[in-house]
Amino acid sequence: MERCDVVVVGGGPAGSSCAWRLRRAGLDVVVLDKKRFPRDKICAGWVTPQILEALALDPRDYAKERVLQPIHGFRVSQLREPAGPEARVDYGRPVSYAIRRCELDAYLLARSGARLRLGEPLRELRREGGRWIVNGALEAPLLVGAGGHFCPVAQELGAVTGPPAPVIAAQEIEFRMSEADAARCPVEPELPELYFTADLAGYGWVVRKGDWLNVGLGRQDVHALSEHVARFVETLRARGRLAAALPARPHGHAYLLYGESQRPLGAEGVLLVGDAAGLAYPRSGEGIRPAVESGLLAASAILEARAGRAPDALAAYERALRTRLGAAPAADAQSPARPAPGWKRALAGHLLGSPLFARHVVLDRWFLHRREPALAAG
Repeated sequence: MERCDVVVVGGGPAGSSCAWRLRRAGLDVVVLDKKRFPRDKICAGWVTPQILEALALDPRDYAKERVLQPIHGFRVSQLREPAGPEARVDYGRPVSYAIRRCELDAYLLARSGARLRLGEPLRELRREGGRWIVNGALEAPLLVGAGGHFCPVAQELGAVTGPPAPVIAAQEIEFRMSEADAARCPVEPELPELYFTADLAGYGWVVRKGDWLNVGLGRQDVHALSEHVARFVETLRARGRLAAALPARPHGHAYLLYGESQRPLGAEGVLLVGDAAGLAYPRSGEGIRPAVESGLLAASAILEARAGRAPDALAAYERALRTRLGAAPAADAQSPARPAPGWKRALAGHLLGSPLFARHVVLDRWFLHRREPALAAG
């Protein structure tokens, strides 16, 4: 039987960040993932300076062989016909960076320093004598579930089949443009485009990463999602934002919003991080920063418990995460998946086209969380 201090199931940003922090403290960590890296992971994909700081990641080093497109702002509007006003917000300096998830995930996982067991799914999990036995061959006192929305560790805890919660569904595609298409692409690399749907149940985006283009749409109302995506793409083409039809069908994925999810954060000897715990930001649906920060906070909680400064890792993790993300909304609060009232939809068209509202509310508060400082690097 192979032994270690912590087994992390899932090698994405949440799992690799947790493993990186634990390895820096000297723990023996094994990361298990059913995929081999680099893996195909489609995502609009941007990371803020706070993420780079929390992970002690040097952008110059990262950008040597990978996409790291500076984002200076966004173009924000409502997706309606006829087209309404658009807010063009340019901070004049990088406020985020567009990345390709296949590159970022592989980089963070390799940099974590953990022992890797890739291409190996979680087939068996049991608890014996206060320790976890993974696939009958790996033993550890602590387990971290970082396998995304359908995390097998979350499934073992009954979280995936627990009380229903509004699921966010998205479809998107990322493709490399031909030289001719890239030359006539009107999307500015420094200014990704956000299009909020008329019913305020979601938004679409167009993000340019050099010669790569990511187009997608996510909704809190998942009914007829493919039709919504198809109409969004046709609207982009009609407005001249896309030079040609998409080269392939969009990929789909799902996740839960913090405050809407009823998933636990863990159980005895196990912590859930990132999308496995349903931690995506409620306003934007962005999940990379909550994934990274929850992974770091879980690692810190494990270290506190081992040092005797906390009664147990789960209690320390829950306390730190609530402090970081804030209290979850009341369980009986109106679900954002319900259609917005007509007056809100009418008002939204004007607000989303206002540079002041777009900058100080949509971007500063909802998408970039600029007022929240980075977690201290461990």
